[in-house]
Amino acid sequence: MEPENDTRISEFFLLGLSEEPKLQPLIFGLFLSMYLITVCGNLLIILATISDSHLHTPMYFFLSNLSFVDICFTSTTIPKMLVNIQTQSKVITYAGCITQMFFFMHFASLDDFLLTVMAYDRYVAICQPLHYTVIMSPWLCVFLALLSWIMSILTSLLHSLMALRLSFCTHVEIPHFFCELNQVIHLACSDTFLNDMAIYFASVLLAGAPLAGILFSYCKIVSTICTISSAQGKYKAFSTCASHLSVVSLFYFTMISVYLSSVITHSSHSSAAASVMYTVVTPMLNPIIYSLRNRDIKRALRDLLGRKPS
Repeated sequence: MEPENDTRISEFFLLGLSEEPKLQPLIFGLFLSMYLITVCGNLLIILATISDSHLHTPMYFFLSNLSFVDICFTSTTIPKMLVNIQTQSKVITYAGCITQMFFFMHFASLDDFLLTVMAYDRYVAICQPLHYTVIMSPWLCVFLALLSWIMSILTSLLHSLMALRLSFCTHVEIPHFFCELNQVIHLACSDTFLNDMAIYFASVLLAGAPLAGILFSYCKIVSTICTISSAQGKYKAFSTCASHLSVVSLFYFTMISVYLSSVITHSSHSSAAASVMYTVVTPMLNPIIYSLRNRDIKRALRDLLGRKPS
């Protein structure tokens, strides 16, 4: 027999960051500005790496992939939020919510995997420089990128399909500005045990394993740098991975901040506000960090922006 409370809903309601009407124009302007900066900044990084032949290396291949993913990552949530504010509507369809949830998890996990692959690239460059071109061959770079895409797609597809099996009753208000997996699952009136187990498993897979790989790579990098005799050599070696290390620190620091915020405050709105850091601020700052700390990127951007039409 079908349970009596198994109701197929057609829409959810996104409560956003604030329900105060006076704050909506401010939130709209702020998020529109950050979204435009994110898209333009990451697009410039992609164009710079494509146009400059000196940047056709594994490091910048992965960087351009990361920039593309950051554009897609923010595009899964911010445009819908801006439309809802502009139309004064909080509605997102059931299909739209599941779709948004899928792409958000896909690009978030892909971000994580790419940062891990970039850490491995830096490890090979610094610890095995003589074999770098052989190890980091074009075939391996494409394989690692495709593997990251496939793993993130499979993980997000698993969560989305498991969310489809849930039934929802009457309370369909999501205290967030997008369909966040944990928030959606806990609105269900059916058993969510399997969904919770899948979330815990994914947390280990998508956070623990990549972080362990990044830490291992940097432990090897630091130990190798310490063996370099000259101070100039140490600086040059460290400078090649400084930008990546800054991005990794920002990514994981914001993720941990969101987790601690949700645990300490137990407030959904506080968690939503904290999640702005890794969903919007981090993708916006990534191209800025790489532009400020990387001479090759700065030179390529100058050439790109200063190039005269022929």
